Amino acid sequence: MHDVLWRNRALLIFDRMPVPVAVCQTDGEVLLANPAMAAEWGTTPGRLPGRNVLELFHPRSADQVHRIEEAVRRGHRSRYPMRVDWTGPDGRERYGELTADTVSDSADAPLCLLVVLKVLGDRARRPAAEVSGTERRILALAASGATTERIARAVDLTVDGVNYHLTRLSRRWGVPGRTALVARAYVLGVLDPDSWPPTERRSP
Repeated sequence: MHDVLWRNRALLIFDRMPVPVAVCQTDGEVLLANPAMAAEWGTTPGRLPGRNVLELFHPRSADQVHRIEEAVRRGHRSRYPMRVDWTGPDGRERYGELTADTVSDSADAPLCLLVVLKVLGDRARRPAAEVSGTERRILALAASGATTERIARAVDLTVDGVNYHLTRLSRRWGVPGRTALVARAYVLGVLDPDSWPPTERRSP
């Protein structure tokens, strides 16, 4: 009875916290979110469980995610911050810092992640065709049919780094898969339609 009472009090405090907070499984699946976290998505706390925190917030560096994954795999208990971007309910791109703490009920219990979001600000939405030089090179190589491994060698990134850029572009442009991503790049004028092998379109 005493444990139930304190659990209910803890949940009450959790719900009233003004800072966006969520409890997740170690793979990022949301188990519990407070109203402040749900407000970042224009929804209610009951609609966030089951979604993955990395689908909601986009880390700026894949290395940050890998660092947390490695820490969880090794059973380390520490705090890991990472810079993230996301689109708020008003359609504006927001940015902030997501901190993941590895926690558990006891020393022998499985680890969970306590995720806390610090909102730093928002910015005007980037034009769809505004891509970095690295992203342009990756798109040109993908359009030529190059494998992810070959693209990684050509642009001096890891395979995970290439996949990270491709995933971010897919999310930004709202397209599924590499074929649709390449097609979108041509439509937006990122790639030169009159060139083979594919190349970046040069500014006039």
